[in-house]
Parts: sequence; structure tokens; C-alpha cells
Amino acid sequence: MKRVDICINDEVWLAVAGLRNAGIPVGRSHAVGLEGFNKQQFFKTCLRNLNTEYRSYSVGGLAVTPRILAFIAIWLLTPRGFTHAVLTKEDLMLTYCLMGRIKVNWVSVIKEHIIKIRRKVEFRIPYVVLISHFIDYFEIDTDTEVVELVTTQNEVSASTLNKIGLIKVNDDHWICKTDYDE
Repeated sequence: MKRVDICINDEVWLAVAGLRNAGIPVGRSHAVGLEGFNKQQFFKTCLRNLNTEYRSYSVGGLAVTPRILAFIAIWLLTPRGFTHAVLTKEDLMLTYCLMGRIKVNWVSVIKEHIIKIRRKVEFRIPYVVLISHFIDYFEIDTDTEVVELVTTQNEVSASTLNKIGLIKVNDDHWICKTDYDE
């Protein structure tokens, strides 16, 4: 295995990913700008039935929009290999920002997730395309590297989309079940 030293600074983030190191850095060690965020209160507002009693922050009781955004947060943006059915505080914070159109510092979120990946085996790295762009940017030779092809395990299945409240219509279009009129 070869080692290549690179420095990914703000200019590189902007050139490679189009991301600026700006916005609210949401994560376990960051909540600056979200001081008024209350996870219990926010979770209650996301429930399908506002009168529902809950014991955990389960995705199952959420209305369609927060459920889809939570899915994006925990399966695509910051995936982990455990408890996808229960939201963490970080998941709720990201969902809150996505729903409220609050500018998130994605550079900070991605960097924090990559640090978690190094420490915890149950966390997954979803940034394959991003890392490929960094490799291209720094002109790192990958001719002798092993290539892993995308398999069906790497794809989002129709059953997963159904579970989060979507239904397929016209063989190519997905919509919210609640918006579907037969």
C-alpha cells in the first residue's frame, strides 16, 4: 500500500466538491447556531399522529417528509451500520436543518463522519465519488489499485422506498403514498 500526503483545505473543498466551509457545523461535537434546538420538541412536530406516545426516536412514526429527510441523513449523508430505525440527536439536528432550510456546513459534517469511520467499524463511508474526485484532483496514480464494482447491495431498494412512505407510479415515478389518488 502506498502513501500519498495531501492537504485538503478550503480551496480544495470548493474546487473538488463545490462546498464552502460555511454554515452551521452540525454534529456530536457541534451545535453552534442551533442553541434553541430541542430534540424532543422537534421529534414531536415530525410525528404522523401528534397525539402518539413515544418511548424512542423511531423513524416509523414520522410523517412522510421528515421520514424521507431522516432516511437521507442516516443512509446517504452519514450512514452507519447500526440502528437505522432509531434517530440519534445528530440525525434529528440534520433533519431539522434540512426541513428548516438552515445552511449546514457540509465540510464539517463530512469531516466529522470520516473521523467516526476511522474510530468505529460500524460506520460506513458513503463518499466514494467525492474521494474519487480528490484522487483525480491530486493526480494520484491508481493503476495498481483494486477496483470494487457497485452491486445491488449498494442500491436503494424499492422496498426501502415503500417503507419510507413512497409509492411507484407509471413504472418510473415515485410519489408520497399520501399524495396518491388511484
